Amino acid sequence: MADTYDLVILGSGPGGYVAAIRASQLGLKVAIVEREKLGGICLNWGCIPTKALLRTSEINHYLTHASAYGLSAEKIGFDLAKIVERSRKVAGQLNAGVKGLMKKNKIAVVEGDGVLTGKGGLSVTRDGKKTDLQARHIIVATGARARDLPFAKADGNRIWTYRHAMVPKEMPTKLLVIGSGAIGVEFASFYSDMGAEVTIVEMLERVLPVEDEDVSAFMHKALAKQGMKIHVSSGVEKLEPGANGVKAALKGGDAQEFSHVIVAVGIVPNTENIGLEALGVKTDRGHIVTDGYGRTNVEGIYAIGDVTGPPWLAHKASHEGVVCVEAIAGGKPHAFETWNIPGCTYSRPQVASVGLTEAKAKEQGHKVKVGKFPFIGNGKAIALGETEGFVKTVFDEATGALLGAHMVGAEVTELIQGYVIARQLETTEAELMETIFPHPTLSEMMHESVLDAYGQVIHM
Repeated sequence: MADTYDLVILGSGPGGYVAAIRASQLGLKVAIVEREKLGGICLNWGCIPTKALLRTSEINHYLTHASAYGLSAEKIGFDLAKIVERSRKVAGQLNAGVKGLMKKNKIAVVEGDGVLTGKGGLSVTRDGKKTDLQARHIIVATGARARDLPFAKADGNRIWTYRHAMVPKEMPTKLLVIGSGAIGVEFASFYSDMGAEVTIVEMLERVLPVEDEDVSAFMHKALAKQGMKIHVSSGVEKLEPGANGVKAALKGGDAQEFSHVIVAVGIVPNTENIGLEALGVKTDRGHIVTDGYGRTNVEGIYAIGDVTGPPWLAHKASHEGVVCVEAIAGGKPHAFETWNIPGCTYSRPQVASVGLTEAKAKEQGHKVKVGKFPFIGNGKAIALGETEGFVKTVFDEATGALLGAHMVGAEVTELIQGYVIARQLETTEAELMETIFPHPTLSEMMHESVLDAYGQVIHM
């Protein structure tokens, strides 16, 4: 006889486990199905362990530049195995935390591969043993995986995806990173700061192509200044892995030898073999089609997170999950929208943004006012020795609405939330101008950028 629940969630990433907790808070009897580790890719193989690695490379960078701060550090080195071990321990600690949250919220955890079997039905197989679950509502939160190159699949030896790049057995000496989105640039930053010679290849005309053009241009120069070689409007036509390296044929150039290659060319949604086709669940290029409440075209079946399409971000999945279960529980949440989702890249320097780029705002017909303020004009940035970067704000000229904010520099991934809140509250330029920012802080640049858009900048 099938175990019966109000809600079963297939997948325990930041969308799935957050949805499970919120559903439990709302009084639903909930089960969550996971084939690997609680927390999904983000917690175990993505967002969190990569930040642990990047913290190591950041400290290594400061150690090698200690003299700039009046300090001396000798015989600087590292133990790669211990670096990886620390990253895995961080992931393990958070995985244990999610287990604790499931227990605290009385959420049943069913381990194994889940398949939708019909209206309200789901079977889970683990080590040949099958468990049948029944629920009025089922949320698919199966996430996504790294996309392989069609002519050279990742082997974990010389050609890596992000998962391989997080647990290297050896440090690359000459690394090729294919793709300059957030994942590609973060790994390029990590390995470059740890001493590898890094080359980035991007098929579009600029690095970090979803960001504002000013940010992309700045990052290109900053990464090149750090010693990286960057090829835009380019690509890789062939990869030939060998025992000691990889021969790569770059578009329009000669073949080059690299010790390792990281492929960061996008993701593939995990929608195969989970029973969607038999139920007639509508998909678009592999992604499940949903409305603003996570509902699919099949009654009782919902989907959230990476499996539903871009932006492929953990915080987007979590918020979608909350909206979805609140609607399931009979509440009246606002339909999920993507207009105010911040994006962050944890490279050196960091990049963060929200809303429309200047080009997109103009494309949509806005007359804009644009403000910009450099890190070199900020006292806290100078004191930190972090003078690379800027803050840029884009306003609608007619209404003063904050259309977008774009930042590059130290700790901007923490600063961006101020603008996210401002947009959520529909704050105008007048209210931002009248807001008092503490001194000395990096956040003062946010204020100055707003003032600059209206010809009132103080420290520039």
